[in-house]
Amino acid sequence: DEYKPDKDLSEVDLKNAIRVHHALATKASDYSKKSNVLKLKTADWRVFLFQAPSKEEMLSWILRINLVAAIFSAPAFPAAICSMKKFCRPLLPSSMTKLCQEEQLRSHENKMKQIADELAEHKLHPIEKSLKSKEAEEYRLKEHYLIFE
Repeated sequence: DEYKPDKDLSEVDLKNAIRVHHALATKASDYSKKSNVLKLKTADWRVFLFQAPSKEEMLSWILRINLVAAIFSAPAFPAAICSMKKFCRPLLPSSMTKLCQEEQLRSHENKMKQIADELAEHKLHPIEKSLKSKEAEEYRLKEHYLIFE
């Protein structure tokens, strides 16, 4: 529905809201059924497709969504630490970042380098694909997370 600033959001509106903290909007280049489709990947790994009326509007939506997502994407908390070797994703706060744009860009660049290094290291020690053990599942989960990030 069209947004009306003077109208309060209903319970249904809030239930259908999509949290965009730590989300990423991109052109859905792997989707060919319709044109001007953008893909939104959320922090909880959900994927949404949206169709815009034109290419210009799609690019505008991508830019605006990513801008708002960046504002509401404070740096991640470290993952939980325990005595087991189980992989845990870091916690993603939904609070506004306190970093200025330059600091946030540097933070993202450092995180990208760290994740790329971690993925390269992870791939140096593969587990047999046929294994269905806990270790193999942990390996696949960590690899999926690193590629997604």
